[in-house]
Amino acid sequence: MGRLLTLVGALLAAWLGAAGSAHAQEAAASAGQATIARLQYEGGGDWYANPSSIPNLLRAIRERTTLKVADRERVVTLASEQLWSEPYLYMTGHGNVHFSDADLERLREWLNQGGFLHVDDNYGMDQSIRRELARLLPDRELVDVPVDHPIYHLVYDFPQGIPKVHEHDGKPAQGLGLFIDGRLAVYYTYETDLGDGWEDPEVHDDPPDKRELALRMGVNLFAYAVGYGG
Repeated sequence: MGRLLTLVGALLAAWLGAAGSAHAQEAAASAGQATIARLQYEGGGDWYANPSSIPNLLRAIRERTTLKVADRERVVTLASEQLWSEPYLYMTGHGNVHFSDADLERLREWLNQGGFLHVDDNYGMDQSIRRELARLLPDRELVDVPVDHPIYHLVYDFPQGIPKVHEHDGKPAQGLGLFIDGRLAVYYTYETDLGDGWEDPEVHDDPPDKRELALRMGVNLFAYAVGYGG
């Protein structure tokens, strides 16, 4: 189903066979190092928020798994050719999000080819992202991802679901999803601020246990995006 699933397959083979499979290692090398793609979107929201978050998460993935990942994120737009080689697309911010009809068409196609979109509300994008997700997949409902879903158990176990990192309105953290043919294709983290928990400790002064929970959840998300245990 195209380059995206070829890359995912190579990464998965490398993970499962890293201890002794030369073929798996060769496949991963041919695919290149994976990374997390940050989505630059329109509408005025600060898509560039939390600059230290993704490098810290990538470091955790390198240290805690056998996946070979890059040091830095890759910034893409929905018009970028590079999008088709990215299994994990991350977007965050505090403000408005708007997708053009062409953007939605490309994003829908990318998701149908196996892509995984993680939307991490940084407090302030909820209203606009719910509107845009409804435009993206109008025949599907944004629902709570059940706590027995693999995304909560692939590498680290989260029996209660998404962890709470930052408090804003006294609301519980939510992990919401859009499913395509039974596969979680869009994961929306709301009232949790995972990205804040991934940032350098001095940025938000989060306690170590909160940062650890955020990083562990991030490792699970990347594991899911590349097909590990899915």
